[in-house]
Amino acid sequence: VKAVVLDPRNDFNVDQTLTKKDVQNLIQLCVTRLLDTTNPSLSTIKMQVYFDMNYANRAELLSEQHRVLEGRLAPVVRDITDSRPRVQEIESVYQKIVSYVLLSSGLGSPTDIEVVREVTAGLQSVFPQREMITFISLSKKNKEQQLKNLAKLVTGIRLYNKECGKGGSSIDDLPAILNESIPSATQTVDERLNTCHRLAHQYTALVESMQEDQHRYTQLSSFKLKEALFNVRQYEAFLCILLSDAITSAQEVEKMKVQFAATMEQLKNTVQNKVSIDTKEVFPLFVALSNLWSGFQNEILLLSFLTDMTNNLQQFLEIQSQLFPEEVLTSLLEGVTVKSDEERIRETMGTRVNVSDFKNQEWLFPETTDNFDQLLIQYHGFCAHAIGVKGLTLPGNPAIGILKHKERCYVFSSKEAAYIFAQDPDKFIQLNIEKAKEHAELILLLELYHQFEYLAPYKQARNAGKYLMKPTTKCDSGTQTDTHILPPTIVPSYEWNEWELRRKAIKLANLRRKLTHAMQTDVSHMRRDNSTQVYLPKDVSTQTKRDNSSNVPRPQIFLEGLRGGSSSTTHMVKVDLTRPIDEN
Repeated sequence: VKAVVLDPRNDFNVDQTLTKKDVQNLIQLCVTRLLDTTNPSLSTIKMQVYFDMNYANRAELLSEQHRVLEGRLAPVVRDITDSRPRVQEIESVYQKIVSYVLLSSGLGSPTDIEVVREVTAGLQSVFPQREMITFISLSKKNKEQQLKNLAKLVTGIRLYNKECGKGGSSIDDLPAILNESIPSATQTVDERLNTCHRLAHQYTALVESMQEDQHRYTQLSSFKLKEALFNVRQYEAFLCILLSDAITSAQEVEKMKVQFAATMEQLKNTVQNKVSIDTKEVFPLFVALSNLWSGFQNEILLLSFLTDMTNNLQQFLEIQSQLFPEEVLTSLLEGVTVKSDEERIRETMGTRVNVSDFKNQEWLFPETTDNFDQLLIQYHGFCAHAIGVKGLTLPGNPAIGILKHKERCYVFSSKEAAYIFAQDPDKFIQLNIEKAKEHAELILLLELYHQFEYLAPYKQARNAGKYLMKPTTKCDSGTQTDTHILPPTIVPSYEWNEWELRRKAIKLANLRRKLTHAMQTDVSHMRRDNSTQVYLPKDVSTQTKRDNSSNVPRPQIFLEGLRGGSSSTTHMVKVDLTRPIDEN
């Protein structure tokens, strides 16, 4: 739909609401374009959509694979970490750990008894069953971490045993497989790239001959040569991405092979038929072997992905053989000189832009620019002049000079093209945009997304007679609106429920008979304020006794004659002088 709307030949105005007639016209144009199986432009767009939907770089692909593997192992991990087995069930949990180690390593089938025995033996050597009691007492996170460590240790032990010839018969020799697969995959991509290059060079020569000779234009105008050229160039760009990934994979494999061999040799020297070995010495080596082997497994996955992508992209090039069979293409090329991209660049290697001819333009050259090879070139490295003027994707030669215009870099296929473009860069940039409107596949091929951000509708641009669409000025602004303009009238303490009111009343009544206690510990002392609220004490007194007193006479009794007298007989006289009580 975007391709049809952008095409100026269809005369749509995107700023106006489409009428019912416009919608019907748009639907008809879209259906007609989708049913046109002889148009290479449709195959190119399909190829771009397929690649955009399915391609993933190394990091994305490995991350997705890791996520899928963890999802498959999640039920097993959950059974192990969440279980609280009794003594008679410990053996069952131990067997689940064996299954997890086997599945996470990907070395062998869980249904192979020999493989299961080998994994069990390796696990018992580093994690005997008697240690299950300690394992069960760990937290869930620690259990998961220990499971991963056990899986790596057992994998490293199995790889070491395979190297020593003591097991590992079910483990494939991944380095050897990669040594055969990577060159084969690279060769396949190279062969298809060569086919692309040949077709692109032939189509380019035919389009140039059309523009130079009117008779040839009449003869070849019925052929969709430009669309076919864009299809081949897009296929070539995608193959270059896949080839780069394959080369990166080959480099990673070579590094890992060296590291794997060195780690295995170090492990052999450490063990040397010893009866007992310090785990601190060998366990890191086993883990390193496991990590390197996981790297080999990742490269197998990446190589399989690249092979599938390469094979699936081939279907979008089949239209070339339908439109241009070998005999037809051979007859069309009679008398036409076909130049390769390398030959075109060699022809212009001796020419260079003279900077003094331009006062207000900035040109970049290898000897005057740092990181010259890493500059981001516009239009995927194609000549900025040939796209809009000739409708060709000619390779640009940076040695001629790179024009830096509005912080963007442009290359050219010849010195003449560079001079013409530099006289009015904005005009030719707009021409390239107009060409991309006619051929929507150029938007992705030439990486023109940023150019289409500020495009005005085609009718307005044509009526205004302007070629340059200036971007709309942007600025950051912000506003703030009060959440509640009027003061709130909500009473949070309001209750309409009678039973809720009764509950609060009972709660308050009970509170009068409660005591509040507070205390501080050594940890909280002097760190926070504590307060309690009690009912104030009231003074209450009672009278339990009455004080009274009385005054009685003091007794006064005298005895006479106790000391004796002249007579031999003592006569004692008692005299009571005490006053009576009732005496006033």
